[in-house]
Amino acid sequence: MTTDVLTAEQRRLVIREALSVGIATGAYGISFGALAVAAGLDVWQACALSLLMFTGGSQFAFIGIISAGLHAAPAAIAASSLLGVRNGLYALELTQLLRVRGIRRLAAAHITIDESTAVAVSQSHNKAARLGFWLTGLSVFALWNLTTLVGALVGNAIGDPRTWGLDAAACAAFTALLWPRLKNRDSVAIAVVAAVVAVVLAPATPPGVPVIVAALAAFIAWREPRATTGAEDDPEDSRPGPVPAQPERGSEVPS
Repeated sequence: MTTDVLTAEQRRLVIREALSVGIATGAYGISFGALAVAAGLDVWQACALSLLMFTGGSQFAFIGIISAGLHAAPAAIAASSLLGVRNGLYALELTQLLRVRGIRRLAAAHITIDESTAVAVSQSHNKAARLGFWLTGLSVFALWNLTTLVGALVGNAIGDPRTWGLDAAACAAFTALLWPRLKNRDSVAIAVVAAVVAVVLAPATPPGVPVIVAALAAFIAWREPRATTGAEDDPEDSRPGPVPAQPERGSEVPS
């Protein structure tokens, strides 16, 4: 049976999860700012990329190719666009969950990223998922842009950002969010297939292609779980609620 409101404990857990992801991803923004300046962009160009593009993988692909020379601009745009396609796939999952319109729909589209999607889909309650999506997306957006500015200002003064492990912070946080969802043999097998596909394709294909092909492979391998019996109490909130407490042995009321 689902409830109409979140308990204080549920809300606290979602907030803690969202903010922890925001902080981890924010640290990653320092790496982007420093690498963007090293690739030849100025501070304001680096900040504009984070503000307007706001998708880490695409941003890194863009500056990675731009650093090879201005003639590589079309390739940089193509690579970053390919990586950005995954956010459109996320939107398919989140559209029915968020149920937003107007200006809020535009805002939701802009913060539909790996981290906000992962926090949202990891929740067992729709209201927790919505709270997790918005709080994660907005905290990542604020911290990512702030730390991009910091990284661009200090530039090479911090040395190679990879020596600080900042290049792996967001990936580690995302993996930690997905790990608890691998609850059965099928989900583990699908994750392994997608990972193998991405690793095999990465050396031989442009940035973005391995991600898209791995997602398609996972989609093909996925199968609809068996439907459970029983009617939903709230059509707006279709995620499974908490299991009702069972009476202690010996306390049953005789019929």
